[in-house]
Parts: sequence; structure tokens; C-alpha cells
Amino acid sequence: MNTRRVLTALGAVTLVAVLVIGLSQAGSKDAAPKAVAITPTQMQHALTGSPPRLASLHAQANQLLSGSPSEVKARIASFHGIPVVLNKWASWCGPCRFEFPFYQRVGVKLGKQIAFLGLNSGDNSGDAAKFLKQFPVTYPSYEDPNERTAFKIGAPATYPITVFYTADGKQSYVHQGTYATQAKLEEDIRRYALGKA
Repeated sequence: MNTRRVLTALGAVTLVAVLVIGLSQAGSKDAAPKAVAITPTQMQHALTGSPPRLASLHAQANQLLSGSPSEVKARIASFHGIPVVLNKWASWCGPCRFEFPFYQRVGVKLGKQIAFLGLNSGDNSGDAAKFLKQFPVTYPSYEDPNERTAFKIGAPATYPITVFYTADGKQSYVHQGTYATQAKLEEDIRRYALGKA
């Protein structure tokens, strides 16, 4: 009799756990932002007329680039006079996937005045390339499989991370964690990259 009660109770607990997990996953999937319905060609067209240094960045849109930490730092420094926003991401990172559509949109919206860069850390190039096909962006990402570059630029070992640089090349802020909305990302871009309250 006691065995039957124990088995019935275990069965009920298991059923409740399965339902809770299923409902929570369904809700989070529906709430996640969708990839921007704009092709890389349309993105390039929207950014026609960008200043030359930004145009050369846009010419590398959606590419995965190799580069040492010093090469990435030199690339950031090459935009002196232009604010830089660097997003550290990985294809396996759920929070990165959540916020990536925000970067797709702001890359088009602000790409004529800000240099956006990606840093694909702790990932492999095959998975990262598949991810970028689903979520194309207006800028390239540097591969950083061992997080050496992330360490050198002060991006902690969490995901995602956004690093802001002012037009004079100074790192002004490191945002740890996911942006809940595009509006919050744009607010931080205005404050920490463009220097506007």
C-alpha cells in the first residue's frame, strides 16, 4: 500500500515537472526576438554613403575574421574619431541569441556613425558561421576561441558582453549580460559611445 502511494506521488511530481518545463520553454521561445527580416544586400544598401572607414567595415559584414588580441585592439584603434561598440557573443549562448536581433537593427540604424564589431568567443567557427547565416549583421566578428582577446580588452568570462569606446578611443563602459530591449541598448550607445545623456 505504501509502495503504491509512493509511486503515485512520484508519478504526479514527474508529470508536474514535465509540464512546467514544457510551458516555460514554450513561453521563452515565443518571447525571444526574431531575426531581422532584412537581407545582407538590403543592409548594405541601407548603409550606402557611410564614411570610408565605416564603409570598409560594412564590406566585411557577417564575416568571421581571424586576428590576434593585438590585431583586434589595433582595429578598434583604427576607428579613432568614431565611437566603437563591440559585442562579445557565442552561438551556443541563449542570452546572446536573444539580444542579437537588437544588434542587427542598430547596426543598420546607427552604422553610418558608429563602428560595430563582434567578438565570437569560446565558440567554433562552424557553429558561429551557421548562427550568422540565421542572424546576419552589418559588421564582422573576430574569432576568439580561447577568449584571449576578450581578456585583453577587459571583457569578463561571461556572455554576452558589450564594450563601449568613445570617439577618442577610450573604453567607457563594459556591459555584462543581456540587453532586455533594443531601447536599453540604444540608450547605452548614446550614453557610453556617443557621450550623450
